[in-house]
Amino acid sequence: MQIVLISGLSGSGKSIAIKVLEDAGYFVVDNLPATLLPQLVATLHGSGYQRVAVAVDVRSGSSIAALPQQLDNLRGIVDDLRFIFLEARDDTLIARFSETRRRHPLAEEGVSLEEAIHRERDALDAISGLGHRIDTSDMHPNTLRTWVKDFIQAEAGGGLTLMFQSFGFKYGIPMDADLVFDVRCLPNPHYDPRLRPLTGRDQPVIEFLEKIPEVGRMAEDIRRFVANWLPSYMRDNRSYLTVAIGCTGGQHRSVYLAEWLAQRFQGSAQVLVRHRSAARRDADRAAHAK
Repeated sequence: MQIVLISGLSGSGKSIAIKVLEDAGYFVVDNLPATLLPQLVATLHGSGYQRVAVAVDVRSGSSIAALPQQLDNLRGIVDDLRFIFLEARDDTLIARFSETRRRHPLAEEGVSLEEAIHRERDALDAISGLGHRIDTSDMHPNTLRTWVKDFIQAEAGGGLTLMFQSFGFKYGIPMDADLVFDVRCLPNPHYDPRLRPLTGRDQPVIEFLEKIPEVGRMAEDIRRFVANWLPSYMRDNRSYLTVAIGCTGGQHRSVYLAEWLAQRFQGSAQVLVRHRSAARRDADRAAHAK
């Protein structure tokens, strides 16, 4: 039996994640009190359900405090337990609530939207590090859908999943990063008019960067650091380790290095690679083309 738990901040994209799982054939339960999780799993398992997705968040009130213990209990019962925690920056959440005119679940008389967001962040702090965190700030909904699909399609097995994620510093450091490497000191293909519209996955950019000795040294230094410390993270019983590689715009250098590193670690762990800023650029271009 596979169970995917969804939690996170209101406005961070939980409804999108739940819809992805529902479309993928999961039996979905939204807004379940954490204390009822064992009974739900037992009932559905007895009824023959194999894939279940459950949303547990601050709407459940104080029962959210029981979630860490419930997760520990379930790991000894189910074959495959995964946990996604969605979050976003305060300014992003405020903008989303303002656009949709929805009421924050912790909003009450005399409490501003910003205060409600801070209260929710504090209430969920104890569970935010229990699973795979995804920072949806400035993320296009289609990108989040793709990332959730990648998450549920990743091979199960209880080991650590190593995530290499490129990003652009001009958009901010991703909140879900465990390790951050700054590669802005490397020569930038952006200044070559031929390479500017391309990304670090395109062969002309790859060839440009491969000719620069500093790029090779930087790549090898990051590889060596991650390789040296990966066993320690595995012993820490982590399910996910996100290594973020940042350049100015997140289009060339960081994308190239994230892809290069992902190839080097295939076989050492379950590996995923994501391109935060490049995906944002592609989504914006697709929207403008319509």
